[in-house]
Amino acid sequence: MKIMKKFFLPFLTMFALGFVTSCSDDDPVDPIDEGDEMTKSGIITANETWTSENVYILDGHVVVGDGVTLTIEPGTIIKAENGERADASSLVVDQGGKLMAEGTASQPIIFTSVLDDIQPGETESTLGVGDAGQWGGLIMLGRAPISVDGATGIEFIEGIPENDEYGEYGGDVANDNSGTLRYLSIRFTGIVLEQNAELQGLTLGGIGSGTIIENIEIFSSVDDGVEWFGGSVNVKNLIVYGQQDDGIDIDQAYSGTIDNAFVIQTTQSGSAFEIDGPEGTMEGAFTMRNITVDAGNFGGKLLADFRDGAMGMLENIYMYNIEEGSTVNIANAAAAATYNDGDLTFASWELVAPGGTTLADLFSTGEGVSVSDAAFVSNASIVAAGEQTVGADLSVFDWTFTSSVGAF
Repeated sequence: MKIMKKFFLPFLTMFALGFVTSCSDDDPVDPIDEGDEMTKSGIITANETWTSENVYILDGHVVVGDGVTLTIEPGTIIKAENGERADASSLVVDQGGKLMAEGTASQPIIFTSVLDDIQPGETESTLGVGDAGQWGGLIMLGRAPISVDGATGIEFIEGIPENDEYGEYGGDVANDNSGTLRYLSIRFTGIVLEQNAELQGLTLGGIGSGTIIENIEIFSSVDDGVEWFGGSVNVKNLIVYGQQDDGIDIDQAYSGTIDNAFVIQTTQSGSAFEIDGPEGTMEGAFTMRNITVDAGNFGGKLLADFRDGAMGMLENIYMYNIEEGSTVNIANAAAAATYNDGDLTFASWELVAPGGTTLADLFSTGEGVSVSDAAFVSNASIVAAGEQTVGADLSVFDWTFTSSVGAF
C-alpha cells in the first residue's frame, strides 16, 4: 500500500479543526487532504461530490445522512480501512439519503480495500478473489415496505449498533428513491459480526422502486454477494463472483425484479440463491429472470435453497457445471406450503447435469418435508453445455474485473 504524504498544519488550524470535529461524535470528520487521498468518517451532513482524481478512504462507518446526497463521479476509487466486527468500515446510505454513483463501462466506480494498490485511472486490483473480508461493504437503507414482526414495519439493519442514530429501514413508501447506482464494482467485502449477523457486498434494506440499480459487480465477499431485506427495488445486470455464502439472498418479502444476473460459485460458496419469505403478516413476491449460474463443478452444493415461506417466480434460469449431489431444495414446511400453493413457481429452467442425472435427482427437500417434484420437473429440462436457450446475457459483464481475471 502506498505510504500517504503527511502535511503539518499550523497550530491554530489544528486547534480550530479539533474544536469543530470534537463537538459531536456523529459529526463528519472533514476530509484529510493527503494529496490525492481523502479520508472520510462519520455522518455526512451536507451534499458532497467525490471526484475521480482523488482516492477516498472510508474509516469506519461513513453515513450519507437523511436529506443528503452523495454524488460519486465515474472512475472514482473508494478504499476502506480494515476493521473487525462493529469497527468494520462501510458506506451506509441512511433512510432519506441518496447515493448518486453513476459510473460507465470504461470508468466504473470501484469500492475496494486499502490493501489494494489500485490507483486512479486503473480498473484492475492487486488483490485476488481469495482476499475477501477486508471491509464491510455498501449498505443502503430505505423506506419501502418490509415484512417483519411488529406493527411498525421497521427494522434495524444487522451490522450497525442499535443505539446509533442511523440504521433503521422499512416503511410504507414503495417507490422510495435512494439514488442511482450504475457500473459499480464492489470488491473484497464481508464481515461476520456474530452468528446470523453479517455484512454483504451490497446490502439493500427496504429500498424502493424509485431507486435505480444497474450493472453491479460483487467480487469476493466473506458473506453474500447481494442481500435484499424487503423493499421493491429492481436490479438489472448483476454479477457475483467469489462469495463465501450465497450469491443472491432474499429476505423479508422482497417484491422487486432481478433481471439478467450471473452467479459464479467457488469452493467456499454456499447457495447460488437463498430465498426466504415474509417474517410478518405482509406478503410480497419477487421475480428473478434471465439468470445464469456457474456451479463450479463442486459436488453437494445447493443450487437454490427455498426456506420459510419463500414467495416468487424464477424464469429463464440456466445452470451449468453441476456436480452430483447438487440440488434445488425446498428446505422446510413453510417453503413447501408456498410451493404447493403455487406462490413459489418455476418457468423455463435449463440445467447441464452429470451423466445419468435426472431432473428429479436435482430436486430435494429438507428432512421431514414431502412435496411433489412435478412443478419443478415440468418446468425444467436437461440440456447439453452450450445449447441453452435461456439465462443471462453475459456480454454485458465484459467491463468487470471478474471478466478481466478470466472467471468466465
